[in-house]
Amino acid sequence: MDLTVTFPGNQQVRAEYNGFIINTDQPEEDGGDGSAPSPFDLFLASIATCSATYLLRFCQSRDIATDDIRFIQKMESNEETGKLEKIRIIVDLPGDFPEKYKKAAVNSMELCTVKKNLIDPPEFEFKIG
Repeated sequence: MDLTVTFPGNQQVRAEYNGFIINTDQPEEDGGDGSAPSPFDLFLASIATCSATYLLRFCQSRDIATDDIRFIQKMESNEETGKLEKIRIIVDLPGDFPEKYKKAAVNSMELCTVKKNLIDPPEFEFKIG
């Protein structure tokens, strides 16, 4: 499983993976053009969208409408280190969401692969050539 990265200009970084192109950039205040999300923004979005994917599948398998479901992800960071300390995902469900499925819906989001890889992270190795 390979992902290829190139540098199209200024602070932009482009990843090519599995037939997709993922563009990133830095905000203007950090020397970028602000033309795309930063890598950290994509990291945060991957957590919410992964959790949402599991909830979506859960709902679809039970014929539960998803049109009015909304995710809000809140992050708490350490002011000294700038590192994340807590990620909270709040899911607004419509009033007609079946009560009997609420706990199971949360359990489905816990299956998020991104979250699992944060809890038990892979080993990192950086090499030149």
